[in-house]
Amino acid sequence: MYELADDSWRGQPKRMSTATIKITADRIAEHAAAHELTDVQVILHGGEPLLAGPGSIGSIATTLRAATPARVDLRVQTNGTLLSDAMLDTLTRHDIKVGVSLDGAAGDNDRHRHYANGHGSHADVARSLRRLRASAAQLFAGIICTIDLGHDPIRTYDAIREFAPPLIDFQLPHGNWTTPPPGRDPGTTDAPYGSWLATVFDHWYGASPGGPGVRMFSEIIHLVLGGQSRVETVGLAPVAFIVVNTDGALEQVDALRSAFNGAAGTGLSVHTNGFDAALIHPEIVARQLGADGLSPTCRECALHRVCGGGLYAHRYRSGTGFANPSVYCHDLAYLIRHIHRQVSGDVARLAAQSKGPA
Repeated sequence: MYELADDSWRGQPKRMSTATIKITADRIAEHAAAHELTDVQVILHGGEPLLAGPGSIGSIATTLRAATPARVDLRVQTNGTLLSDAMLDTLTRHDIKVGVSLDGAAGDNDRHRHYANGHGSHADVARSLRRLRASAAQLFAGIICTIDLGHDPIRTYDAIREFAPPLIDFQLPHGNWTTPPPGRDPGTTDAPYGSWLATVFDHWYGASPGGPGVRMFSEIIHLVLGGQSRVETVGLAPVAFIVVNTDGALEQVDALRSAFNGAAGTGLSVHTNGFDAALIHPEIVARQLGADGLSPTCRECALHRVCGGGLYAHRYRSGTGFANPSVYCHDLAYLIRHIHRQVSGDVARLAAQSKGPA
C-alpha cells in the first residue's frame, strides 16, 4: 500500500513520540471505561514496528497496560527480520503475541520481500521463525501471506506450514476497479485468485485435522453454516478497530491508502478527540451498516451475507467511490461456492450417517 495511491505517510513521523503513546493509552482507557470493556486488543503495526527496538517496545507495553484496568491483548505484526534473542526476551516478558509476514517458499518470498540491497529476507525470517517456535512458541500468532498468482498455491501453503503456525492468513493484494490488482482484469469474469485459493482449500481441507487454521477458509465455512464473521474481509460484521498513526491521527483501516490520497483520513487525532468521535464519523458509520451499506448489486446477490461485499478498500472506483462490489467479486464468488459445495456435501453425509439405517 505504501507504493500505491496515498503517499501522505511521507509526511508522518517515522516513530510515535512518548507523548503520543501516553495519550493513546489514556484514550484507550477512557474508551474501555465508557463502554465497560473488559478486553481490548492493540496491534503494533508499521512499517516495521520492531525497528523501535526492545526497549521502546517494552516501554510501550508497560504504558498501555498501566493506563487501563481492561485486559490488553497486545500483538505485533512484523516482517520477522528483527526477532533477535533480545527482542524475543522483551516480547516474552510483556506477553506480546507475534504475527509474521512471509510469502511462501524462499525464491517466491524474496521476489517482493527483500532488503534495500536486493538480498532476499527469507533466510533471516526462517531463522527467526525457528527461534520463535523454540523459545517462545506461546507467542506465535500466525503468518500472513500476500497471494501472488505467479507462485504455486500448494508450494506456497506447504512452505508456510513448515513453520507450524497456529494460523495462516492469505491476503489478496490491494487494488480496486481504478487500479486493479496484479492479474485481475475487472472486465472479465475470470477468477484467478478464487481458483488459486480453491486449490489451497482442497489441499488444506483434505489434510484436516492437524494442520494450521486458515483464516479465510474458516471464516467462510463459519458463514455458510449460518455463523457471523469475525473479520472485515468477508461477512457483514461491523468494523471494530481504528488506526492511530505515528502523529496521533485517527485513521480508518490502512488498506484504504490503496484507493486515493487521504482515503483513510478522518480529521481526528488522539490529541484532540476520544475514540467515540471516530464511532460517529460518517465514513466509519458507513462501514457499520451491514447489508444496508452494500451496493445495490451486492444486495441483490445471493452470496452477499457470506461475501459481505469483500474488503471495503477493494470496492473503490473513481467517480462512484466505494458503492461497488469488490474488484475481487468473481474470485470471492468462485471460492465461496467451491467451499459451500464441499462443506454442504459433508454436512449432508454426516446427517445421513447420524440417522442410521431406516
